[in-house]
Amino acid sequence: MSAITTGAAREGDGVSIPHPDAVDEKTTVTVLAGKEDHKITGDELSGEEDRESEDAIIITGADAAAHLLPLRDDFDSALTFRSIILASGLACFQAVMYQIYMFKPTAVTIQGTFIVLIAYFVGNAWARFLPRGDKFEARWREKGGQGKLPWHIRWIKFVNPGPWTLKEHAICAITATSASNASASSQVFAAQNLFYNMPFSAVTVIFSTISIGLFGYGLCGIMRPIAVWHVEAVYWSTLPTVKTLQGLHWQQVKNSKPLRYFWYAFTGMSLYEIIPAYIFPWLNSVSIPCLASQKATGKKGAVLTNVFGGSTTNEGLGLFSLSFDWQYITSFQTSLPLKLQLHQDIGIAFCFIIMVAIYYGNGWNARSLPFMSTELLMANGTSYPVSSVFPDGVLDKSALATYGVPRLTGTFAYAMFMANAAIGALIMHCIIFWGGDIKRAYQSAKQGRYDDRHHEHMAKHYKEAPWWWYVAVLVISFVLGLVVVLKENITLPAWAYIVSLIIGIIISPFSTILYSRYGNGIATNNLSKMLAGLMLPGRPVGNMYFAAWSHNVISNAVTLSNDLKMGEYLKIPPRVMFLTQIYGTILGGFINYAIMISIVTGNKALLSNGNGNSSWSGATMQSYNTNAASWALASYLYRSGTPYAMVPIGLAIGAAAVVAHRLFYYFVPKIRNFDVSEVNMPQFIQYAGYIPYNQSQTCVLFSWVLSGLFVQYYLRNYHPRIFKDYLYLITGAFDGASLTIVFILSFAVFGAAGVAHDFPSWWGNNSNGNYDWCPVT
Repeated sequence: MSAITTGAAREGDGVSIPHPDAVDEKTTVTVLAGKEDHKITGDELSGEEDRESEDAIIITGADAAAHLLPLRDDFDSALTFRSIILASGLACFQAVMYQIYMFKPTAVTIQGTFIVLIAYFVGNAWARFLPRGDKFEARWREKGGQGKLPWHIRWIKFVNPGPWTLKEHAICAITATSASNASASSQVFAAQNLFYNMPFSAVTVIFSTISIGLFGYGLCGIMRPIAVWHVEAVYWSTLPTVKTLQGLHWQQVKNSKPLRYFWYAFTGMSLYEIIPAYIFPWLNSVSIPCLASQKATGKKGAVLTNVFGGSTTNEGLGLFSLSFDWQYITSFQTSLPLKLQLHQDIGIAFCFIIMVAIYYGNGWNARSLPFMSTELLMANGTSYPVSSVFPDGVLDKSALATYGVPRLTGTFAYAMFMANAAIGALIMHCIIFWGGDIKRAYQSAKQGRYDDRHHEHMAKHYKEAPWWWYVAVLVISFVLGLVVVLKENITLPAWAYIVSLIIGIIISPFSTILYSRYGNGIATNNLSKMLAGLMLPGRPVGNMYFAAWSHNVISNAVTLSNDLKMGEYLKIPPRVMFLTQIYGTILGGFINYAIMISIVTGNKALLSNGNGNSSWSGATMQSYNTNAASWALASYLYRSGTPYAMVPIGLAIGAAAVVAHRLFYYFVPKIRNFDVSEVNMPQFIQYAGYIPYNQSQTCVLFSWVLSGLFVQYYLRNYHPRIFKDYLYLITGAFDGASLTIVFILSFAVFGAAGVAHDFPSWWGNNSNGNYDWCPVT
């Protein structure tokens, strides 16, 4: 039995022991501790491993690496025929789900646990019901077979080598995640279709999608010392996926109470989710104030809806609303560290106050327009005719003179200002707070020294993917993008394409570092569109492509770095990771495009105008187009002397806020036991402008706050064993169950496959009004 270093063995203590699950009660192993050899049994071994970690409170990345994530490595094969075939199918499946949720009324981060569970069932079915190569080989050996295996046994073993393993399972999950990275890039093509009626060729779609995805991956490879190998690069939101994978393969239901609870939770949520998702949608927007005021009319009704409504996109702030629909809560919220939870909660509260103050104080002349909207609007509040003002994606000045300069709602203008401020704060925070740490990380990598014991293990046992592989990916993706820019009519000059990539290269490290340490990043889309508007005035489509090759490259660098870290936690060989991530990224691009065309073609009117319904919403596309079109009119909307001149200045104000924070920290490093450096201005600023910019049903916000604080404050601090052993498995089960049901409903009744079949209207499904029963205004 091979010796495997476990999570209990700290650096330098000279312990090399089998994992407890590989040791039976009678097994005796030797642990070298100083000068003495001590004999212990399997039962004692398990206790020795858990004694230090079971009551540890997980706060930092180093805590997670030492006490939450075991170092176990079974050294089994990751890249097999079985894992490649299943990874391909599940990558298509994941890409479909991501694309569907881009057109859903609430923005949702689809957690990796969903695809993990699908892969678990399919992989085990493959291993169980097809002829097993290891069994055929065992019988052949028992009969005296020696030497090379017969060809038919070698073939059976190639197709189905044995039990479904953790690393094969992980390859499926990671390849599928890579496939979903192209979903953001498809926004460009969807916006072209919905708002400009501009045709695009297959070359445009295929080459640009591959170029955007792979350029982000090339950057991710260059950033590995700070984005993957650093001990504080935890990627908190991926931990439920990692723990679920390990639990499914390292524990047995009959012997593991946590795993039994996992399946109880999965079954219960599967039965429950159909109720709030389809039959009883009021459960997603439970609002006592709305129920009490449903008969209000006029100005009173409008105020009540603006403040308490939140069941549909842009309905209102959703104050005191609660959601009991897990598909919108997700383990993403419960897995975020407490320090981010607090930034989020305080920021959202601030956002509530400022939005009300802007609208009812008539800032930006807000009272003449709707309270919340992501569209470009006419002065009377109706939709601005974008396609008429920008025929073929280029500004028609005579049409602009006819229709006038568009307007933004006061709350959306504020959100754009805060989005810029968050970007300025992000860059400045990484430089003046984390700059020294970034430099030390690269120096350590150059010298072969690593603080993260997981990467130290990987460096010792597996060949790393060479740096030049990632450089080659950068070059190939650059050439593909250049072909699109030079040959296709996308209104983006070649020089602007190069500038967009330079922006992506500069911003990617900052975004990735913040995301890896806090579990959530800063949206940089606004910066990309602002710069494009200044360089490409009057070209909203060119603006979108510029943003795709800057912001989406940044986004892909973050998510692919996340996957690389997941590979380290699960001990997937780096070269296998390289191949599967590239394969998944390319495959996902084709699938996302096909699904996008299907949804947009079948729901074009619904998606291009209005707020949609409970099944589909074009708010994400509308916001995307509003940003591009408004920045294409930057000289009319944002120059000095115009109503929205403060929006681009947000960059400088955000950076200045971080400088002020750093100066304060220099003179006051601590307030009692609180370290002032723990304040993160980019995260606070982002959430302080979050609501109008993210087009979500606001009814979920209070549920996010309550569930996050319950888990990250109460369970983590007062019940650390429950937090460590149960939390990630249970929330992962909830994710997998709810998203499985929603996937089925999307095709069965929500219209993803064609015609929608709405549930009959009744009190709990108020489809003719607001689902939370707030007054319709």
